[in-house]
Amino acid sequence: MGYSGKHMLNKLDKLLKTPVEPPDQSVYKKVLEHWDAIAKPLDGMGRFEPLTAQIGAILGTDQIDISKKAVLVLCADHGIVAEGVSQSGQYVTAAVAKQMGKGASPVGKMAAAIGADTMPVDIGINGNGQLPGVLDRKIRCGTRNFHTEPAMTKEEAAAAVLTGVEMAGDCKRKGYHILATGEMGIGNTTASSAVAAALLKCDADAVTGRGAGLCDEKLQRKKQVIAEAIRKYKLYEAGPLTVLAAVGGLELAGLAGICIGGGIFRIPVVLDGVISMAGALLAERLMPGTAKYLLASHAGKEPAVQKLMDALQLAPVIDAEMALGEGTGAVMMLSLLDLALCVYQAGAFFQELAVEPYQRY
Repeated sequence: MGYSGKHMLNKLDKLLKTPVEPPDQSVYKKVLEHWDAIAKPLDGMGRFEPLTAQIGAILGTDQIDISKKAVLVLCADHGIVAEGVSQSGQYVTAAVAKQMGKGASPVGKMAAAIGADTMPVDIGINGNGQLPGVLDRKIRCGTRNFHTEPAMTKEEAAAAVLTGVEMAGDCKRKGYHILATGEMGIGNTTASSAVAAALLKCDADAVTGRGAGLCDEKLQRKKQVIAEAIRKYKLYEAGPLTVLAAVGGLELAGLAGICIGGGIFRIPVVLDGVISMAGALLAERLMPGTAKYLLASHAGKEPAVQKLMDALQLAPVIDAEMALGEGTGAVMMLSLLDLALCVYQAGAFFQELAVEPYQRY
């Protein structure tokens, strides 16, 4: 995707002025009524009942079908790794993306097991040449070191957001019923923590974790560079696009775009861990109403998760201390939704069993 300066900013600004229509509440109610008619205790499927109702309301039908699934895994590098905030070097991003292109990484294996298509995307890997099996949507070869200069220009950030929106629209046109988000990028928990701290107006200490397993010394350095960047760029007073450009990542911007695309194209988006959650909050701040089209999958281990979910008014379903990334938690959530829908679509009804249904009081 090419972009030219101000054109991208104007295009994004125009898009963000489009109001997000809420999911269809009449369908939401109809799905819940269907659940109540199935021979089981009221609310017996717990939170999966309102979650499936949300999916139906987004899709606009109580005949819910999520059989065609896509997992969009955005890959990008981060200049901030130069500050010693990660165990690994940037070369790991390309290496893992290459495995994703072969379907050999954990998310590819898991997605194949549930019949979901995995789409790894190079939106900002630091390297030239296309990786086999990886979609080339590169904006630039990684972000800059935000400790010394902004990670991106606003034009680059806008281009990455629009790339995500376009990917969501393309999936909708290809007939996908539901999307899952994933990411890969060494240094991305530093960027997502910085974005979370800025948007939530909280201290870096409150939202910054160990990522892939930092020692105490590197964790303190990670917190320090985030706190210094927030002060340097005055991010507590900044708008979401300014925050994104200053300390964010290209995959974070693309994930925000996918979430915005969910609202525009009326397709449910399942979030993975803290990186996609930070992207989701960016999306909601850029285009209010987007969060109604999002589902949270798992709680993960990063301290920012609960604060991000509270801000989005979402609640993760899985609490298994996962920290693999790639979209693996979101794929697990897709499998659980499939199981819940087995009951919704083929469960016996009270009427068929000649049994009085439970009544709500």
